[in-house]
Amino acid sequence: MDQSNTSKISTSTSIIPNEQSSTTFHGKGYITMGPLTAQHYEIPSKSIHGIKQELTSSTEPSTMNKEYQFKVMLLGDSGVGKTCLLIRFDNETFLTNNFHSTVGIDCRHKIVTLGNKKINLQIFDTAGQERYRSITPAYYRDAHALLLIYDITSYSSFENTSIWLNEIKEHTHNDIIIMLIGNKVDKYQRVVSREAGERLARNYQIYFLETSAKTGQNVELAFM
Repeated sequence: MDQSNTSKISTSTSIIPNEQSSTTFHGKGYITMGPLTAQHYEIPSKSIHGIKQELTSSTEPSTMNKEYQFKVMLLGDSGVGKTCLLIRFDNETFLTNNFHSTVGIDCRHKIVTLGNKKINLQIFDTAGQERYRSITPAYYRDAHALLLIYDITSYSSFENTSIWLNEIKEHTHNDIIIMLIGNKVDKYQRVVSREAGERLARNYQIYFLETSAKTGQNVELAFM
């Protein structure tokens, strides 16, 4: 995406928790929605499910006025749809092919509410090209959640997720939330099966989800 059009944008939306979800989680627990991006610095370490229960159930004035901040990073090869997913989530629109690939790191802010709590999502869209890979790990350290994206019509982008995951494991803390996302499920030229994605997620004990930036399928779920 062109740097001239990547100024920080702040929008607001209201998220209503659902009881059902197509999210698969292969880790230490299970939640019914996508991974609400980890814990705020004021919240003691706990499961995401516990955090979501706290955010949605507490009505004390001291917690109602807090703004929780979460840092999310989008990772994956160039062309898998990272920027398109972010724009779909942020603006509820789909980008056409008339845009430039992200250069370096792009950052956007989105204010959401969960229950009666305000949450500031700080979302970093990273470049997938090899020449920018060296700068990305520096942003891992204080991130709460990483969304690793591949294109279901590109087997090479799926194969490269193992390289990304090994790098992530090397540079991140144990409490970070990681979700593997197979994007572009609206396309008929699938070469990576859902089962293959689930199997890889199971091997690494992480979340798994399939999305479509074009139709909006599961996009909100991926970020929330």
